[in-house]
Amino acid sequence: MRKITIIGTGYVGLVSGAGISDFGHSVTCVDISSDIIELLNQGKTQIYEPSLDELVQKNVKAGRLKFSTDIVRAIQHSEIIFIAVGTPQSNDGSADLSSVESVVKIIGQHINSYKIICTKSTVPVGTGDWIINLINKGNKNNIEFDYVSNPEFLREGSAVKDFLWPDRVVIGTKSNSAFSAMRDVYGPLYINQKPIIHTSVTTAEMIKYAANSFLALKISYINEVANLCDELGADIHQVVEAMGKDGRISPKFLHPGPGFGGSCFPKDIKAFAKLSRQSGLYMNTIEAVIKANEFQKKRMVEKMRALVGGNFQGKFITILGLAFKPNTDDVRESPAINLIKSINNEGGYIRAYDPISNNSMKKLHPEVEYFSNWQEACKNSDGVVVMTEWNEFRSINLELLSSLLESPVILDARNIFNVEKLKEYNFKYENFGRSNL
Repeated sequence: MRKITIIGTGYVGLVSGAGISDFGHSVTCVDISSDIIELLNQGKTQIYEPSLDELVQKNVKAGRLKFSTDIVRAIQHSEIIFIAVGTPQSNDGSADLSSVESVVKIIGQHINSYKIICTKSTVPVGTGDWIINLINKGNKNNIEFDYVSNPEFLREGSAVKDFLWPDRVVIGTKSNSAFSAMRDVYGPLYINQKPIIHTSVTTAEMIKYAANSFLALKISYINEVANLCDELGADIHQVVEAMGKDGRISPKFLHPGPGFGGSCFPKDIKAFAKLSRQSGLYMNTIEAVIKANEFQKKRMVEKMRALVGGNFQGKFITILGLAFKPNTDDVRESPAINLIKSINNEGGYIRAYDPISNNSMKKLHPEVEYFSNWQEACKNSDGVVVMTEWNEFRSINLELLSSLLESPVILDARNIFNVEKLKEYNFKYENFGRSNL
């Protein structure tokens, strides 16, 4: 059993802390927010993630998982320290490392014995050397330590599953002993022969950005194919089905829609593009993804505007789904925000419902009228947009929906409805890649 400290109790830190404690290690998660720590000590989590509450409560009860605001004590009583603080996007598109810098300085000042310092936060390639130098500046007694890059590959909405049953674990370090210790941290995965890949620190940092950027590229590609299907009368569902049968392509992330959002893809791809420019290179594919995603969000707004007569002035528009994807309460960079802003700017009125994310969006847009179910949200509206493919929206009774609306107008931004059913109930509809069927 290893003694482990995880600094940061956000999405990555909390899932990682709960997961590592479930592997049998003693884990202390620390955060500067006393409110968050108090909430966690009450057995409650501050983020919505399926199965996370149960995993946290299980390991707290077993005595393997603790929460604290005492970062110095946690550092000094641990063998391995994970840095899992946020790295949001700066104004220039690069990653904001100010939280990482604050944590690293504290580690350097209070390191008291050999430690393994491990970064889980998504950081630009080359950050490892910067962190090592920062620690050394504060490490007045020259205490020995090793550095590791251990990027996360968690999908919001299935993060617990992704952590406990990952496709791979990447451990970047030049130290064989640190690699051995980290392999011990992930012991159950090693025993079950999950791939644990040993790389350099720089390579590990690159893997994270390369993986996220490729997935974003795949989404933008299929969005553009769907747009062309709209113009030429092809069926994107059949295109995707046939493409996905090719093992070289696979069907994953081939789901057209209003553009990607969330806390990872938008900021990571912009940081990757910024990094390439700083390196004297210009990654044409990555730059194109950024442009394509912005275009897709605008196209979504244009589709809805056309459906309701060319402008939103005085119109009541219902938005079903506010989170950037189902099974999360995260609204960061959600395409729904673009639609809300456009309707507001043009003098329209917004009614909204999301099974989980009403409160998250309300913090950003309190002017929106929020409802506790889709039926009330849709009543007497001039049109409805389905922005998030929650399961409850997939089972919406279209006949009932048609009767609730002022007129049967719908933008199915996630292609979840049967086109023939929409026609049967006389909907004026739009979607992505099936509009002319």
